[in-house]
Amino acid sequence: MKRLLQLCIALMVLAGTTHLQAQEQAHVFEGAQIIPITGEPIENGVLVVQGGRIVAVGEAGDVRIPRNAVRIDATGKVMMPGLVDTHSHIGEGDGGDGSSSLHPDVRIMDTIDPRSGTFRKAVSGGITAVNIMPGSGLLMSGQTVYVKPKPADTIEEMLIMVDEENNIYGGLKMANGTNPLRSNGSPGTRAKSAALVREMFVEAQEYKQKIEDAEGDPEKMPSRDLKMETLVEVLEGKRIVHNHTHRHDDILTAIRLSKEFGYRLVLQHVSEGWRVADEIAEAGAQASIIALDSPGGKLEAINLLNINGRELEEAGVDVAFHTDDPIVDSRFYLRSAALGVQQGMSRQRALEALTIAGARMMDIEDRVGSLEPGKDADFIILSGDPFSVYTHVEQTWIEGNKVFDRSNPEDKKYATGGYEIFRAASHNHVHE
Repeated sequence: MKRLLQLCIALMVLAGTTHLQAQEQAHVFEGAQIIPITGEPIENGVLVVQGGRIVAVGEAGDVRIPRNAVRIDATGKVMMPGLVDTHSHIGEGDGGDGSSSLHPDVRIMDTIDPRSGTFRKAVSGGITAVNIMPGSGLLMSGQTVYVKPKPADTIEEMLIMVDEENNIYGGLKMANGTNPLRSNGSPGTRAKSAALVREMFVEAQEYKQKIEDAEGDPEKMPSRDLKMETLVEVLEGKRIVHNHTHRHDDILTAIRLSKEFGYRLVLQHVSEGWRVADEIAEAGAQASIIALDSPGGKLEAINLLNINGRELEEAGVDVAFHTDDPIVDSRFYLRSAALGVQQGMSRQRALEALTIAGARMMDIEDRVGSLEPGKDADFIILSGDPFSVYTHVEQTWIEGNKVFDRSNPEDKKYATGGYEIFRAASHNHVHE
């Protein structure tokens, strides 16, 4: 009996080892048109991935095929990097509340459900990296989180760490305009909104100075303050501000505050960015925009036009698209850039706006956003041209693992099904 038990254990270990080896085995995708983003399209391309990373990419005949590699015929398909969504609300999280208008200490990662069906929706749309935001009903709704929407039991398994030493894996969500003009202690005017933000950053500057003056002496250090700690990270450039803003005057106010306190700024939505494109470019701010194919929403976004991408590109602004899911369904993300191209944005910059530009806005461009050796093996396989209305995302891969396959009926329902698939009740949550 003892020998039988030992044999069973040995077989289990062997099986586990075999599985790990299979994951480490090189996969070679051949015959597709490959759009690497940082280079010209490769018509008869070869992509080699192993150990979760890209090993090689290039023309057929120029790339060495590893021995014993799994070879996948992708002839007739289009391959490109996984899409980067700089602004989304998938994961069923939340943020700061009405108890005050400024919550820089709140972390949305503490509320995200890693098993949410919304992550499966995102990968069905080709999204492989996403900035999940708290809402924008407050001046500071809290800390965002950068994640990969891959199967996981905990949010920690999904995190994209941008600064391991300081444990930073997201930015800070701020907002101005009509959203933060609420009751329960929130400001009633745009001027007061800016004043409250300015006041808190001044407080953070003073807190930072106290830490510097202490020179590491515990007796002289100020008492720990989670709000101030977050804002010091912003002041030191370790954490990016993602600022919800629509009207041209609100955009300029967001820029004005960032200049005053010297923090890095990504303007989110920027509905009237086309009106102040030169000013955005001069400030060196980045712009993450949304494209809509039907009117609606709030009055301050009435001038949201799909010429935005073209005008920002021509001004020299680093521009990306985002979904703001559920405003734009993650499954329609490719269409956002197509609408930009329709209105005069260049094809190349539109492709960058779905990938590497968004990666730059999240400080993760060294890992994702283009198909280059050494980067994470995050990519998608398309049935046709990225901007064709007839094109489907056929497969999505994250770190060398296939996380979506349209030919799998269970996966396909997330690509084609109605919204009931993604509601919390659909994945066995019990509400009392």
